[in-house]
Amino acid sequence: MSYNLGVDVSRETFKRLERYADLVRKWNPRVNLVAKSTLEEIWSRHFLDSAQLFQLAPDNTKTWADFGAGGGFPGLVIAILAHELRPDMSVMLAESDARKSAFLRNVVRETSINTKVVCERVEEIPPLCADVISARALANLSKLFSLSHDHLATNGVMLFPKGKNWQSELVEAQSKWRFNHQVVKSVTSDQSVILRISGVRRA
Repeated sequence: MSYNLGVDVSRETFKRLERYADLVRKWNPRVNLVAKSTLEEIWSRHFLDSAQLFQLAPDNTKTWADFGAGGGFPGLVIAILAHELRPDMSVMLAESDARKSAFLRNVVRETSINTKVVCERVEEIPPLCADVISARALANLSKLFSLSHDHLATNGVMLFPKGKNWQSELVEAQSKWRFNHQVVKSVTSDQSVILRISGVRRA
């Protein structure tokens, strides 16, 4: 069975994603990776929602860091897509919860992808100089800037999926930070967007 991810991938990549979905269902009762109510819609609510970020990354992206990786959305989906479509791109998943990190490492092993899982708080990680930084449901925009701006390469971009309160988050962040932003409509929800951010500096 194949699903719409908004990007063309091989049968082998779909098998990796299907294995990942199986592991989410297996681990979720113990580790609470995603809301139980979303498991039936895992491909649209989590896989497609994550995959849409892949196409927003610059073509020359070599390093991608996903903060607060949790159950692996979007970072692990990005890593699985990159294994086929951008094999020279490295993906790092930062997750401070030991049980969630163990889950992420399990998926990395089971899907045979080359991805680093770091079980540390973002504040404790040495500067990464990442071309792309993503985070889903980790913090508000101002906090994400505080966490991320020392880890971003000079010409790097931040990709942050945001829900219905994204406009108020944007206004609040603009009072503390200077940055360029592009608002990209989410393909999975009329109320959601992806904020594509660059040039972040303190106001």
